[in-house]
Amino acid sequence: MKITCLKGSPRKNGNSSTLADHLLQKLATPENSIATYYLNTLNYRGCQGCRKCLTLSDKCILKDDMATVLETVRQTDVLVISSPVYYGDVTSQAKAFIDRTYSYYRPDFITNPLITRLTPGKKLIMVLTQAHPDEALFSDIFPKYDAFFRRHNFTDNHLVRACGVMDEGDIKNETRAFEKAARTAELILSH
Repeated sequence: MKITCLKGSPRKNGNSSTLADHLLQKLATPENSIATYYLNTLNYRGCQGCRKCLTLSDKCILKDDMATVLETVRQTDVLVISSPVYYGDVTSQAKAFIDRTYSYYRPDFITNPLITRLTPGKKLIMVLTQAHPDEALFSDIFPKYDAFFRRHNFTDNHLVRACGVMDEGDIKNETRAFEKAARTAELILSH
């Protein structure tokens, strides 16, 4: 199984990255390959809205570091997106990747029942951490992206979330989040 992890935090050792690393350790088997990208270290632009991926190419035409990420995700079986919550959503680094997935759509995606160029049966795990301890706050993030990625054939989608973690290292006290990550890995490996 091919697993790709996109870390959206600007802090390499931040809480969302630490929780994602725990999940990846649980997913690591000799049969699985894991590619990890720290989005903040890459050189890329957001989607330019040029629609050339629909009219001139079957891929995003921008020639930057995100091109490699997009191709890796195109071939992956499991996509892990980790991000702290910034201003009620994923980080701008993670959102820039999500915007660039527009290039996966088919040119006639609005009328074609086969919306995406991606193969069916992909899996998504979102790892989200937030400083605010109220679980009701920002609970709309995962459902929004779950619906979005389902349009790209990600049909087995999961959330691993920790609330009330602000400072680097706070996640280490969140045993429920680590247990959820382990259970999610078991589910992914069992399918």
